[in-house]
Amino acid sequence: MKRNIIITGGAGFIGSHVVRLFVNKYPDYRIINLDKLTYAGNLANLKDVEDKPNYRFVKMDICDFQGVLNLMKEEQVDGIIHLAAESHVDRSIKDPFTFAQTNVMGTLSLLQAAKLCWESLPEKYHGKRFYHISTDEVYGALELTHPAGIQPPFSTKASSGKNHLAYGDKFFTEDLKYQPHSPYSAAKASSDHFVRAFHDTYGLPTVVTNCSNNYGPCQFPEKLIPLFINNIRHRKPLPVYGRGENVRDWLYVVDHARAIDAIFHQGRIAETYNIGGFNEWKNIDIIRLLIRTVDRLLGRSEGEDDRLITFVTDRAGHDMRYAIDSTKLQRELGWEPSLQFEEGIELTARWYLDNQQWMDNVTNGDYLKYYEDMYARR
Repeated sequence: MKRNIIITGGAGFIGSHVVRLFVNKYPDYRIINLDKLTYAGNLANLKDVEDKPNYRFVKMDICDFQGVLNLMKEEQVDGIIHLAAESHVDRSIKDPFTFAQTNVMGTLSLLQAAKLCWESLPEKYHGKRFYHISTDEVYGALELTHPAGIQPPFSTKASSGKNHLAYGDKFFTEDLKYQPHSPYSAAKASSDHFVRAFHDTYGLPTVVTNCSNNYGPCQFPEKLIPLFINNIRHRKPLPVYGRGENVRDWLYVVDHARAIDAIFHQGRIAETYNIGGFNEWKNIDIIRLLIRTVDRLLGRSEGEDDRLITFVTDRAGHDMRYAIDSTKLQRELGWEPSLQFEEGIELTARWYLDNQQWMDNVTNGDYLKYYEDMYARR
């Protein structure tokens, strides 16, 4: 085995795609999926790789410092890709303590375990890497200065060489100061600071990335896109915050996993890389695209489910616009998003419609009971 890598939160949405990519692409790596299996962790996301010889699942809380340290020593871990986090803003507003515990103290637990494990080795930090995945929400919010959209000075393969639509002339860059507005983003910002502090204080080889909104298969259906696909299918209301004018930059989850792969192997130590799709959409426009796509795939008349749109009271502290500038990542590592948004939405909608059993098991909680029973038998 050339490398022994812990991927935290590997049973979650983004984590499962990263685990799958690494297990399949690097058969000479040993991939240890460390996940607590909270509500968002689902091992059904990884049924296709669970029997691979280079894959191991470990049920563990990242806040269990001694457990993490023992696992690192047992597996002779030389890399950590840290995705485990509480990530839903609405949940953070209701329960900020859980977000601080997992996102801050859990990250600190991993950092300290990596430090103690690696600094005791003859080669110390040589060949080691602690990769921390964060969010664009730590930067705060951008103004929506061009409601009709402008053409920004960026072009990628994702738009067939054409410029993307943007709703302002400012973007999140790696040198922006942090201005988190929710308990979720505040917890992630704090964890980012701890990661950088461990490099500056102890020399721990770290890298941090901040990514825009992800979408794709296996996302927990409290998030906008899978929730609305399922609601459209069953003709349930589509609750839209405010007037749906908030803008987000969207990235297909497989493209995020590709970026993580490139940065883990080629990114510079102590650097920050922003990952985004140059793909800004208003929430209301995404919802209308989802309705058109799902209605077509289900054989319904185009747009007949527009009537499901229901405007509700806006979320407290709802940021108006996020937009990532991925120029640094593109320039240094040659990464670019591979899909246009409409293509990604088509793939995503088809996956959820074709995997209704997965959706039903998640929404009724059966997946949690299955794995609780499985571990009780061990």
